[in-house]
Amino acid sequence: MKNIKDQENLNQKKVLLRLDLNVPIKNGKITDQTRIDKILPVIDFLLKKKCKIIVISHVGRPKGKINNDLSLKPICENLKKKIKKEITLIKEDIFKLKKEDLFQNTENEIIFLENIRFYEQEEKNDLDFSKQLAKLADIFVNDAFSCSHRAHASVSKVAELLPSYAGLQLETELNALKKVTTEIKKPITCIIGGSKISTKIGVIKNLIPKFDNIIVVGGMANNILKYKGNQIGKSIREDNCESIIDDIFKASKTHSCSIIYPHDVRVGKSIEDSPQIKELKEIEVDDFILDIGPKTINNIKNIIENSKTVLWNGPAGYFENKNFANGSYEIAKKIIKHNKNNSIYSVVGGGDTIAVLNQINAINEFNFVSTAGGAFLEYLEGKELPGIKALN
Repeated sequence: MKNIKDQENLNQKKVLLRLDLNVPIKNGKITDQTRIDKILPVIDFLLKKKCKIIVISHVGRPKGKINNDLSLKPICENLKKKIKKEITLIKEDIFKLKKEDLFQNTENEIIFLENIRFYEQEEKNDLDFSKQLAKLADIFVNDAFSCSHRAHASVSKVAELLPSYAGLQLETELNALKKVTTEIKKPITCIIGGSKISTKIGVIKNLIPKFDNIIVVGGMANNILKYKGNQIGKSIREDNCESIIDDIFKASKTHSCSIIYPHDVRVGKSIEDSPQIKELKEIEVDDFILDIGPKTINNIKNIIENSKTVLWNGPAGYFENKNFANGSYEIAKKIIKHNKNNSIYSVVGGGDTIAVLNQINAINEFNFVSTAGGAFLEYLEGKELPGIKALN
């Protein structure tokens, strides 16, 4: 896979740059800028190389229809302030655009095409649409790892039609994930949370042969607690997961991987309640399990203490209520402590995990923080990602 940073002759080249700027927007305001901050290095690199940049991205799921609430305008304005450069948002129909019409003002260096998912051809991976995109540029750069599990026109098909390169962020992301899947420093621990165990079963099964410890927290852990015969009250759980959990424990025995789950919890009578610490045998039928307890936290800290590599995806509790964010905060603080003395390599991924880190201003305290959700998990599951395959 060729990387754009290794290319020498980029002067005045028109670069079709696929980014993931799918940031949360509320009432026209961006509520989390993490993904915008992550793309600044590739923008800076291409500007220094005197390129003309044509940015492609999406926001939300407009399903092939124009939706002004999902315009890239707020993102353009945000990026403009960050890089102190003029940015033009082109709302004209992509099929009517011509390469020679772009950058007629020679001082313009960056243009944005409007939300690429306003076109139904994007998600259909349409060849004609991809050809039209390719006609606008000299080269293609994919710096959107978090979209690379999608076989979409601006991610995979266009890469077959132009000289194509990986962006700086995409390469960094892949290198970080390789360190926790192939270039492993053991002992290695995975902390995995979230609400649905069925969505992450492929990841867990793929990691069991490679990892020493898999710690299950969050709503997923409730399924294991129920499987083990514990009362979980009104806590979130999935139905018909017994065979999945049975497979996990069987595989863990085969590969000598420890599966760790909570032994005490914080509960409330509602998600807005104050926390009560309970042993598993004390959980009542009207309790909601909303965080891990202090004994479980100390156990996880001891495991991190004895690990060389840690992968973390998914919070330990209902962090939206800070009464139930303690488990996630304590995990974060323990990993950060060991990062600072270089005794651990840490990779963190997933939107909710990033939200937790932003709450305590810790986003820059890990070796690598991935903004990818589906692509992050599919890579860990061992799947081939269409966007990466196209670059190869």
